[in-house]
Parts: sequence; C-alpha cells; structure tokens
Amino acid sequence: MKALIPRAGRWLALAGVSGMVACAGVPQWEQPGAAREAVIARLGSPTAVHPLPGGERLQYSQQPAGRQVHNLDFDRAGRLLVVEQVMDPAVFARIETGRWTRDDLLRQFGPPALVERVARFDGDIWTWRYLEAGSLFRQLHVYLDRAGVVRQVLNTDEVLPDDPTP
Repeated sequence: MKALIPRAGRWLALAGVSGMVACAGVPQWEQPGAAREAVIARLGSPTAVHPLPGGERLQYSQQPAGRQVHNLDFDRAGRLLVVEQVMDPAVFARIETGRWTRDDLLRQFGPPALVERVARFDGDIWTWRYLEAGSLFRQLHVYLDRAGVVRQVLNTDEVLPDDPTP
C-alpha cells in the first residue's frame, strides 16, 4: 500500500535530504584568505577552473539538477578573495547583449543545464535553473548566435511536473 504523504510533505522531505547532502561541502562557508588547497580539500574538485587576470576561479556548479553555481576567486598566491553564488537576477543583469560570448557565460555561470535550438533563432539557447526569492523555480535563457555572441536574455518560470496521482 502506498504511504499517503501530502505533496508539500514530500517536497519538504526531499529538500531536507538534499540539504544534508549539500552540507558535505558548502562553498558559501569558505572565508576570504583561505588557501586554495584547503578549500579543495573541504569542497572536493571543482566542476570547472577558469583563469582570471589576477589569479583563477574555481567553480562549483549544481547544474543541471541543482539551482546554484558558486564562483570562488583566488589571487595568484592561491588565497581566496571572494565567494559568489551567481545564479541570481542581480548577477544576470551583468550580461551584456551583443558583447558577452559563450566563454564569458561559461566563466560566469558554468555549463548550462540545457542547450536547445528553435526554428525562429539561428543559434543555441542555453538554459540554467535557479531559485528566485528563495522559493520561486525559475530559468535563465540566453540566446547565442552562430558566432557564440549573446543576442537575448530571458527569465521564465520553470515548469515542474506534477506528482503522479495514485
């Protein structure tokens, strides 16, 4: 017999389990001045490493299933300068249409959760998942032309599948 747990209860239970798993390494708990090697020992291998003019960026992405991407920027000496969770509308506002490229997007947000094509646009649409205001499931869509230049940026609600009924 199937246990009857209210829909909200199932989501809360899933969120609790997800939260416990995420505590194994929590990028936002890292403090400026921390050594690169110590950060990697605590968080594990980053999902991406990007060179920066004054050092490097370690990126910890939860995409495609999760909704956060943390950038940890280090100076040339390997000391942590800043930790930023970049899946946020204030950070999306930095995207410059006609100027940013595929490489800029990867350096800022990491690989997208989804890459699509549509008939009315000659290029790729990159999509990342994020939470807005802590509980609104949203998506960032960035349209890249064939040359890899950003042409349009849209935010939409994420369509979530309903729970199956018994």
